[in-house]
Amino acid sequence: MIPLKDDLPTERTPIVTYALVAANVLAFLWQLQVGVDASVQRGGAIPYEILTFRDVEWRDLVPPPFTILTSMFLHGGWLHLGFNMLTLWIFGNNVEDALGRVRFLLFYVLSGIVAATAQTLASAASGDVLVPMVGASGAIAGVLAAYLVLFPYARVLTAVIIVIFVRLLYLPARFFILGWFVLQVLSAVFGGSPGGGVAVFAHIGGFIAGFLLVKLIGRRARWRARRTSF
Repeated sequence: MIPLKDDLPTERTPIVTYALVAANVLAFLWQLQVGVDASVQRGGAIPYEILTFRDVEWRDLVPPPFTILTSMFLHGGWLHLGFNMLTLWIFGNNVEDALGRVRFLLFYVLSGIVAATAQTLASAASGDVLVPMVGASGAIAGVLAAYLVLFPYARVLTAVIIVIFVRLLYLPARFFILGWFVLQVLSAVFGGSPGGGVAVFAHIGGFIAGFLLVKLIGRRARWRARRTSF
């Protein structure tokens, strides 16, 4: 299932969401210039480095464990980048609208940090600590959780792909997001690799962090008054 758009307008221009998308795209252009593999080694979050505060081989862009922050803006390829940015574009604008710009940026970064930490611990437990993590999906998982809390009755236009057939359906946001989360948990339970492939533990950690943080950080007061007046 691929989300295409939701049915909720925003009250304010989502400047932070636009800036995050732009930053990720610019970071990927830099990756193409230096080489994706080299960039992942230099800016990715390597569990061993995060746990020991030491570079493994490459000279990192920033000293570990601050590579957690740089890893949130790097991706492994065009599809990885494209799907993450599409998801952030669809769901991030409404969450930013509800939280406010400063709160949303803080929320996004904290969700990403928790996500990377969860994946690091999973990799350490499995003994696979040298594979770098990159991608915004951990932080975006937090955004999905916040959207679920704030807009459970929204609808998401979704492309449902069945073999070679594609059907467009408006799905309830809670169905789409909870379905995605269940898939992450199942992947972790039945063969999700902590040290390679899709970082399912980062997705799970980011989602749980987002679910809790959105309640802790709270909404901006004017947004809440406008929404409840409908």
